[in-house]
Amino acid sequence: MWVYEKKLQYPIKIKNTNPKLAKMIITQYGGPDGELGASLRYLSQRFSMPYPELKAILTDIGTEELGHLEMIGAIVYQLTKNLTPEEIKKAGFEDYFVDHTTGIYPTSASGQPFTASSIAVKGDPITDLHEDLAAEQKARTTYDNILRFCDDPDVKDAIRFLRAREIVHYQRFGEGLRICTDKLNSKNFYAFNPSFDKK
Repeated sequence: MWVYEKKLQYPIKIKNTNPKLAKMIITQYGGPDGELGASLRYLSQRFSMPYPELKAILTDIGTEELGHLEMIGAIVYQLTKNLTPEEIKKAGFEDYFVDHTTGIYPTSASGQPFTASSIAVKGDPITDLHEDLAAEQKARTTYDNILRFCDDPDVKDAIRFLRAREIVHYQRFGEGLRICTDKLNSKNFYAFNPSFDKK
């Protein structure tokens, strides 16, 4: 059960439209390393995580990723609000516009719709935590790439906030991995399970 607070985790106040930039940023809404996938990954992994403190980390971060999804949606909406047909064509936004107008649709920057095949849920705590560590680094890299093409200070401010949160999540998952390896015993920690080596 969640309680929804009717405000963004970080304020989004973009003064200038820029559909070309929106077309790149939408990848963090529904792209392979975006916030939708991150949220689904962590909130799904928590069910089979054997340790309460790691379930809590996955729930906390998975919930925060929903907030980041909301922020990305607000950014894309504000960057595409009240566009003229000329602005749409000039920015190369017409392909997206024809399919979705300026609705927020989960897709990558290249136009691939969201698919859950870009996320992993194995039910093995070590495997899942390594997946999570990699996911946070991929999201951070995507934000780095967006910042390389962004010259709007209003957008950069929000993207920098989101990038910083990816780093914090990576650190928390690192702590979680240490907790997990300390608690696993020889029967269920793959690196030390002698039964896997029997011929």
